[in-house]
Amino acid sequence: MPEAYLFDAIRTPRGKGKPNGALYEVKPIDLLGACLHAVKERNNLEMAQVEDLIIGCVTPMQNQGHNIAKAALLYAGWPVSIGGFQINRFGASGLEAVNLAAMKVSSGWEELILAGGVESMSRTPFGQDGGPLMLDPEVFNRVGYIPQGVAADLLASLENFSREDLDQYAHQSHNRANNAWEKGYFKPSIVPILDRNGLSILTKDEIIRSDSSMEALRSISPSFSVAGQNGFDAIALQKYPQIEQIKHLHTAGNSSAFADGASLVLVGSKGKGQELGLQPRAKIISMGNASVEPTISLTGAVPAARKALERANLNPGDIDLWEVSEAFAAAVLKFQKDLAIDHSILNVNGGAIAMGHPLGATGAMLLGTLLDELERRDLKTGLVAMSASGGMGVATIIERV
Repeated sequence: MPEAYLFDAIRTPRGKGKPNGALYEVKPIDLLGACLHAVKERNNLEMAQVEDLIIGCVTPMQNQGHNIAKAALLYAGWPVSIGGFQINRFGASGLEAVNLAAMKVSSGWEELILAGGVESMSRTPFGQDGGPLMLDPEVFNRVGYIPQGVAADLLASLENFSREDLDQYAHQSHNRANNAWEKGYFKPSIVPILDRNGLSILTKDEIIRSDSSMEALRSISPSFSVAGQNGFDAIALQKYPQIEQIKHLHTAGNSSAFADGASLVLVGSKGKGQELGLQPRAKIISMGNASVEPTISLTGAVPAARKALERANLNPGDIDLWEVSEAFAAAVLKFQKDLAIDHSILNVNGGAIAMGHPLGATGAMLLGTLLDELERRDLKTGLVAMSASGGMGVATIIERV
């Protein structure tokens, strides 16, 4: 079976996902367009050789609806022969897009694909598309579905994580992200966003704070107690009666912020890379997707990672670096605990708590961050894992070439 190689991985800076964010003025099609232009220029890429574009997008409406993948290709002037489609696996969409690209290449039916994601949460807020899991009480009562913030508090309560535990993890994320930016670790893969006159709009993740402190984090009020009081705590306790109450511990400080951004990964076969003069940086050696029951929701990354490890005949100790989605601090602590990962090799450059979570784009962003850091440290093997709403999880293992 042909192997799927990673030739490049790029991303925009993350902007604040609110109308006062720096990227609010930038349409999502232009965020993707900037990435398309960059991947072409960086690789001297013959555009017509690309066979498909797969884009993760969690709220595919309005500015980012009606198949933004194909729209971006046309708008950016790429050949009309290239197809494109968008997918939605909630917060794991960007990583799943790359996995689908790798599957296409490994099947032998296609040889060069672009995959990634885009989300403009300032323009198209999360949940705007509605749906039964979001709006229909009959549905979420029957299946036990609760908002992810309440699920994060449920997870913290079940695992006896304290508010101090969550805030300390968030503080670490901010410090690591700030250190990575100061030392230029992200710079090789960042696509600056410019206006039509070539003037800078955003060159660095906007949400990151250099002045994060434990005192400031401790002062922030819990974010999800009201949602819990509105019936979701009762749904959770019906499913998990072993705890008497849910402690609402997650805040805006130890949870990820909404963000705007886009990402792309160039995936292909070894033969096509040689034909086009593309230098392979890594190959995808395994992947896995899984799902857990929807009330707890945020633990799907654990079985997905285990499935990927088993398929690659690896143990957790064989992984040099790990990236796991930082939607909520408790989800990362649970992942770390279940897989017995040392904190020194997990999310070493911070994550979404510090830099924001542009839902459809984050998974591919993390893959690029992992690849860059493996190269910087001259390490070999890395694993990316994402939990997603509804209990889903996706994982990918890469090995440097």
